[in-house]
Amino acid sequence: MEYRFSEKVSHIKASAIREILKFTSEPGVISFAAGNPAPEAFPVDEIKRISAEIFAEDPILALQYSISEGYTPLRDLLKKELEKKGEFVPGRDDLIIVSGAQQANAMMAKVLCDPGDILCCEAPSFIGSLNAFKSYNVDLRGITLKDDGIDLDELEEVLKTGKVKLIYLICNFQNPTGLTTSLEKRKGAYELAKKYGAIILEDNPYGDLRFTGEHVPSIKSMDKDGIVAYSRTFSKVLAPGIRVGYISAPKEIINKMTICKQVDDVHTNIWAQVLAYKFMTQCDMPAHLERLRAIYRHKCGLMIEQIEKNFSSKIKFTKPEGGLFIWCTLPADCDMTAFCTRAVKEFKVAVVPGNAFMINESDKTTSFRLNFSTPTDEQLVAGCEMLGKLSKEMFGE
Repeated sequence: MEYRFSEKVSHIKASAIREILKFTSEPGVISFAAGNPAPEAFPVDEIKRISAEIFAEDPILALQYSISEGYTPLRDLLKKELEKKGEFVPGRDDLIIVSGAQQANAMMAKVLCDPGDILCCEAPSFIGSLNAFKSYNVDLRGITLKDDGIDLDELEEVLKTGKVKLIYLICNFQNPTGLTTSLEKRKGAYELAKKYGAIILEDNPYGDLRFTGEHVPSIKSMDKDGIVAYSRTFSKVLAPGIRVGYISAPKEIINKMTICKQVDDVHTNIWAQVLAYKFMTQCDMPAHLERLRAIYRHKCGLMIEQIEKNFSSKIKFTKPEGGLFIWCTLPADCDMTAFCTRAVKEFKVAVVPGNAFMINESDKTTSFRLNFSTPTDEQLVAGCEMLGKLSKEMFGE
């Protein structure tokens, strides 16, 4: 039988980079291709204790159906935390708990965008969100990402069409580049969205993982007009496996997202929501976050040290102030795919080709992404030595 798939999914194809990434499971391969938190970052003992407490004291709460908006104590706590930073306005905003920030980002496109509406994002950007947006048949437009954030002139040219519904930005330690959007660019993006009637979806999964530099206020904290939705997650600060995220946005948007939640999965895992609430209220959250920052400060510093020591001087790279990623750029005339393929096949080090993060994999880029959070220190050193040998072989000292 010939299966006729819906237009929503028929144009979404498996990534060509899978041919490279499939080698990561082979013995002896060092993977810099993941995007996972460091294994040592998980608060396993606390999670064990809290889980036992939940099932000892109120097991039915964790096992029964719950409301779509999310566990009320957790929602109330998050609202208060966001309000302190100006990222939640009582009376105007609301908040819903979602199954990871990925669901929040997908639902924003679902509730705001019709097929053919323009959705602007940084180029490059997070592949998970790009695929989610594509599934709603939006006209996805990549806006050049510069060292200090999105190109505002380029963004305005697209906004002038009057067809832009949503602007998707990852301002802190962006995935995949590790770059941080400057305060000036954040203000500029907000003013442009206001001028042309677009909504900003500010995705901030890494904001608590700043290990150097100065804090930059979120776009959401600047929002006086109800045009910013703010997506966050426990994935990078507690555990991605629990699938708990949340989004703060104007009430009208959250109301529609709640209806979508009822259609999609009824509600987010209630045990995980109670776990997150108890962790926030029973454990020393500031100390926990500081421990995470120390882990990533060390790992990032070690990878940068090894890049500077081993890589060809012709490779440029970002120096992130937080998050999990470093973005490397090869010389303009090189074959990035060949470099990434040789890296994993011949040198047993896996990296993610940069075209995986472009709207179309055919888009030209000579960059690739490195992850420093998942590998051990020994793997960071050995992997950078191998990539250094390959880079000098291909590009010289």
